[in-house]
Amino acid sequence: MTNYVEGKVIVVTGAASGFGKLVSKKASAMGAKVVAADINEKALNEAVAEMQANNAQISAQVTDVTSRQQVKALAAHAIDTFGAIDVMINNAGIMPLAFYADHEQAADAWDRCIDINFKGVLNGITAVYDQMVNQGRGHIINLSSIYGNFPVAGGGVYGATKAAVDFLSESLRQEALGKIKVTNVKPTGVPSTSLGTSVVNPIALSGILGTNAQDYMVKFSQAGEGSIDEALLNPENIEYFALNAEYLADQIVHTINQPWGVSISEITVRASGDGYVI
Repeated sequence: MTNYVEGKVIVVTGAASGFGKLVSKKASAMGAKVVAADINEKALNEAVAEMQANNAQISAQVTDVTSRQQVKALAAHAIDTFGAIDVMINNAGIMPLAFYADHEQAADAWDRCIDINFKGVLNGITAVYDQMVNQGRGHIINLSSIYGNFPVAGGGVYGATKAAVDFLSESLRQEALGKIKVTNVKPTGVPSTSLGTSVVNPIALSGILGTNAQDYMVKFSQAGEGSIDEALLNPENIEYFALNAEYLADQIVHTINQPWGVSISEITVRASGDGYVI
């Protein structure tokens, strides 16, 4: 297959861990020039040093995506370092699932969720828009979620931010036809990332699991204890119950690895045996 990733300048937010780190690693291994951004300076520098040790062309830029000026500085750094921005991956996000009854303990996390998941994506889009239009081409990839598909109990605020990402992505696609291609990525549950650490009330997960909640939470508990049926952890098995982050990262890279005239506009990646109802 032709390698359409090689030589592209790719900016990734939330690159110190999770999907962002994996995509940065995989894209740089395919010859991309990567600018890795994250608010966690120590973790970011460690991740970038690890990739540089494997000859990656990668540069670190500490960035808080909630700051419009810092995201503009990130874009400027990419242009100064590599001369262009071909792909912008708005990956940074948190998932403070909670019921409305949890509002006292969830309020600050909800505010930050809106700032990162919604405003952060908008900041990423606007920071690179002019550069991509002036280049004559570009690609923006936004990390949404299946939570954006339909409202469920426990996911009101988080789901609203991801529905907002869906709107941002589709309106951008329509406005930027022939200049910027847009990909909206909707993961399901991926336990191997740190996203779950931002959940405020774990019981709020039951909303997206519906009638599968009891069975699925037992599997999660067994996986944590090491007592789960090994077949459920095997991606070769149709009953594979929880997606490993590697598989999502592979599909994000796949959306980049296309000719400029081919756009994968939306992609949902699931474990075939997951219990999510939307």
